[in-house]
Amino acid sequence: MSTAALTSPGAVLADLLPAATASRARVRDAALVLGGAALTGIAAQIAVPVPGSPVPVTGQTFAALLVGASLGTRRGLLSLALYALAGMAGVPWFAGGASGAGGATFGYVLGMLLAAGLVGALARRGGDRGALRTAATMAAGTAVIYAVGVPFLALSTGMPFGQAVAVGLVPFLIGDALKAALAMGALPAAWKLAGRRG
Repeated sequence: MSTAALTSPGAVLADLLPAATASRARVRDAALVLGGAALTGIAAQIAVPVPGSPVPVTGQTFAALLVGASLGTRRGLLSLALYALAGMAGVPWFAGGASGAGGATFGYVLGMLLAAGLVGALARRGGDRGALRTAATMAAGTAVIYAVGVPFLALSTGMPFGQAVAVGLVPFLIGDALKAALAMGALPAAWKLAGRRG
């Protein structure tokens, strides 16, 4: 792939993986979708309880955002849809080995699905190429996760919305900033490395 193709918006990191034929591209994409779902499930097992909150600190949000940015909208959505559907069907790979759709934190899983799509779309427009653009992309994805997760938490537990914000958003802001900082380094660095190899 040419250096110009690597630096122009429209491509995501997964597009740099070679696929000589249409059938090989489908196999590659299926493997990427499965891999993205598995990465999210593995990262969800990094779960630290937060005192006073039913929502733990996990690695799954970071993984979901990276999957979206790396795979793009369609593959990112499919990865997180597979993750959500398999978890609903009983695969114990939601936070802390949970499964099913009835838990108070399931709204965050749904938010991650939408966030992966948004982050993938922003990455296709170059939102993962520089540190500041990557930070904005990750912030937008994180906002979508909370926009779905916090109201779902309030509805499923019966707690007032303000309390849901206090226990389902506020304790996680510092961690989200750290995750954005990691992405700010990792994604632009991956593009620079790809440019050197291209």
